[in-house]
Amino acid sequence: MEFRTPSYFALAALIDGPLHGYAIVRRAAELSDGAVRLSTGTLYALLDRALEGGLITAGEPYVEGGRQRRDYALTPAGRTALDAEAQRLAHASRTVSRRLRATARVAAR
Repeated sequence: MEFRTPSYFALAALIDGPLHGYAIVRRAAELSDGAVRLSTGTLYALLDRALEGGLITAGEPYVEGGRQRRDYALTPAGRTALDAEAQRLAHASRTVSRRLRATARVAAR
């Protein structure tokens, strides 16, 4: 399964444990060095898809600070899918970097 960047970082936000929506938004921004800024609509659409795909689970709603929240957690299948995507991205990066280095020598001539 290939993830788009927002989905990848939203799920990566859950690696260390369950988080509610706003915490996922903050953590995804941190992990991506600010490159991913999830809107509420985008976040909940991708969470719905991840729930349907069995990649995450949703806890029971609770109230914190006067706001209703729900925590989301990665499932074992979610961790596996996220790991596969991380490996795919790493492979792609290594491949392109090698080609850039190899052709830089030729281009410099």
